[in-house]
Amino acid sequence: MKTLRYGIIGCGMMGQEHLRNIALLPDAEVVAIFEPDAAMRAEAARHCPGARLVDSVAAVLAVAEVNCLLIASPNFLHLAQLEEIAEIRPLPVLCEKPLFTDPADAPRLAALRAAYPAPIWVAMEYRYMPPVAHLIREAEAATGGIRMLTIREHRFPFLEKVGDWNRFNARTGGTLVEKCCHFFDLMRLIAQCDPVRVMASGGQAVNHLDECYEGATPDIWDHAYVIVDFENGMRTMLELCMFAEGSRYQEEISAVGPSGKIECLVPGPGRFWPAHLGAPPVPQVIVSPREPKGPRLLEVPVDPDLLAAGDHNGSTFYQHQGFARVVAGTQAPEVSLTDGWWAVAIGMAAQESARTGQAVDLRHAVPEATV
Repeated sequence: MKTLRYGIIGCGMMGQEHLRNIALLPDAEVVAIFEPDAAMRAEAARHCPGARLVDSVAAVLAVAEVNCLLIASPNFLHLAQLEEIAEIRPLPVLCEKPLFTDPADAPRLAALRAAYPAPIWVAMEYRYMPPVAHLIREAEAATGGIRMLTIREHRFPFLEKVGDWNRFNARTGGTLVEKCCHFFDLMRLIAQCDPVRVMASGGQAVNHLDECYEGATPDIWDHAYVIVDFENGMRTMLELCMFAEGSRYQEEISAVGPSGKIECLVPGPGRFWPAHLGAPPVPQVIVSPREPKGPRLLEVPVDPDLLAAGDHNGSTFYQHQGFARVVAGTQAPEVSLTDGWWAVAIGMAAQESARTGQAVDLRHAVPEATV
């Protein structure tokens, strides 16, 4: 019997990426899947013909062989499903971001954190993209201490999801939570301290304005600028545009300090790269010292098998490798509930700043307390 025996809760587009990556792990298998949508359930069964298809979270937990869980359901379901697991059979969980979508739910997360007896790892795939991980490892030496960090994502619009749940702020938490919590997590990870102030401008300019669902036009934002200041004086900025899929690279991250600059360039999903343009671009890291001047470019290729398994440059696989060590009891989760809370809290602060035109002070924010 395999060491990791997953129960999967939610198996749409992202859930199936997880299935493909779990299949690459040498000592893991999926034994139970709960996915209510018929088409997605059929696709999941094709990937994992030996898994039991069940009709509820409780039914996943009732499968005795299951010894760890993955939550990849729509955003607005995550917290309630974690609470249900806590009540029935608290196992190690890898939970997709964001942890919650409503600021009023933060006290529920605090209660879960205090009572849950098993490890919970919040899925933040961008940490594990090879070019991003390389930048994180080398940033201090390359910059002499980061003073400025810029993250630019120019990408495609939100994809179609089951029930079109990702078209509305109420179900996603809003773009700066749903999409950008990844980037706020990276900022805080790189800063190694907490944010103190958030300023933002953003909105919906192009995407989904001609769509209608049960009489409602989508209200999900498609572009923004966000500035986040940190306790240590590091200044960070996010530039998001979701109608820029013609770009060669999807993410561009730069860190600058007194000694120099380090950048990484990350292509988007290979399946979206036009065939007539030839091979997709290879991720790059560029180090630009101030003295002696002369940028040094390093290509950071990703294993083709990992690229074929998902849209996140191999990071989903590396994340599952770490989670396997958590289930084995040899390490703690690398992305904690507190990390997950901060990623959402910064996104919510950014959306509030963009709505009001005022900076949001986070100096007295308390993780998982009432927001």
